[in-house]
Amino acid sequence: MTNKKYLKNKIDILSPSPKHVAIIMDGNRRWAKKRGKLHITGHQEGMKSAKRAIFFAKNYHLDVLTLYAFSSENWNRSNKEVSSIMNLFTKTLDKEIYNLHQKNIKLKIIGDTSKFKIKLQNSINRSEKLTYNNCGLMLNIAVNYGGRWDIIQSVKKIAKKVKDGFLQPEQINENIFYQYICMNELAPVDLVIRTGGEYRISNFLLWQIAYSELFFTDVLWPDFNDTIFENAIHVFLKRKRKFGSSTIS
Repeated sequence: MTNKKYLKNKIDILSPSPKHVAIIMDGNRRWAKKRGKLHITGHQEGMKSAKRAIFFAKNYHLDVLTLYAFSSENWNRSNKEVSSIMNLFTKTLDKEIYNLHQKNIKLKIIGDTSKFKIKLQNSINRSEKLTYNNCGLMLNIAVNYGGRWDIIQSVKKIAKKVKDGFLQPEQINENIFYQYICMNELAPVDLVIRTGGEYRISNFLLWQIAYSELFFTDVLWPDFNDTIFENAIHVFLKRKRKFGSSTIS
């Protein structure tokens, strides 16, 4: 596997190496359908792909990896599929959390977890508590997450501050708003990768990816591997980020 130092030596860098990569993991169901298998088989293979991506990110020395695992809109799928996904997530979390902990990875679940069964909520709480003091890769997993939900829950928190007299409306600006949104304590997202051949962000981190670079691949998520991850970073490094500036050098 090519490491960060090798990439830096091989190409003329226009952008510094990404610190925070977010991935929209799309294509599990289509992967299974192409093989005549049940949807849950695609999700199981997707979990294996997620594990590969996590350890690539760790070995590449990224600061933060955020994975979009289950959107707030995914509840519209069949009850059987949703139940299977939640059971798979619970089992995988319980199985893998000690491995993540041993590798100094800190886990954070972002999203509205109140809708989950108590068993899953307890697994999430135990996992976050176990890895809380780890200082290696920061791993965020977005579950029952939506960018619009994130913005609305931030607005509600700010509105309460105003109502309680701790904040004046004229004080509200981007910096204030950012304090209440998910992942506010982390570096902004530098690169968003989406698998599965779709070219949209699907309500993912709407605020946090305002100036992120985007990388799309037709590869379905279960087939995502280190080579594709590395290529996405290679493409990122060749881009010149201007963050809205019109200056052309």
